[in-house]
Amino acid sequence: MTTHLPYKNLAAVVLTKNAEDKIENCLKSIHGWADEIIIVDGESTDNTLSICKKYTSQIFSRPFKNFSDDRNFGATQAKSEWILQLDADEIVPSFFKNKFETIRNTPSSAAYKTRRKNFFLGHCMKNGPWYHYIHILYLKELAYFYGLVHERLKVNGSIGTLEADVEHYPFNTISEFISRQNRYTTLAAQELFETQGLLPWKKVRKNLFYKPLKLFWKLAIVKKGYRDGTLGIIFSMLYAFEHFLKWTKYWELACHKNKPN
Repeated sequence: MTTHLPYKNLAAVVLTKNAEDKIENCLKSIHGWADEIIIVDGESTDNTLSICKKYTSQIFSRPFKNFSDDRNFGATQAKSEWILQLDADEIVPSFFKNKFETIRNTPSSAAYKTRRKNFFLGHCMKNGPWYHYIHILYLKELAYFYGLVHERLKVNGSIGTLEADVEHYPFNTISEFISRQNRYTTLAAQELFETQGLLPWKKVRKNLFYKPLKLFWKLAIVKKGYRDGTLGIIFSMLYAFEHFLKWTKYWELACHKNKPN
């Protein structure tokens, strides 16, 4: 890929739904920096849209299908060459913006992975699996998302690394976390059933009873989540439960078609 193409403009695509307590911090962090701010809203019923209107006129409210569809839809509305995909609970700090400026006009890759720094219950998770790379920055014509939940970026070209963080403030309470994961695991179970159909009961049983324990061990011990103290142990357990919940919902869907034996 030529390294001196004039890719100058950037559009921030922000997914929202009933995010009145988070969206303003997100929009403040990109207002005046992003050339475009595009909101894709899942028919919010709170004050989310009225807050968004203070920062952009590019607001699209539509029934939610899946995250990939919303992200790709938002990107198609952009005139900019660069796309930065965000959620309403994310903030773009100054360091990220400064690092992006070093590649804005001379990209050597079609997309760039960057890090997400997660803050749980006001605590920055510095260890374990919660400080990780994500793929949210790319050239519009060279990448798109696929998958219903935990969407993935398909890139036509190389993927570089931008060593900078996007800050993520996903929830304020444990109840909020559980509510969100309840929605996500429903989508994940549906995707699993639609793409793989009826799986052998041996595989389902393994994911119901063995994999959650293995996942907890991996998050808390192998990846050193325990270094974040009690919070690290609690969240390792919660993420292991998320896996269990997804497979329980898959089992429920499968039972409607064929009872496992």
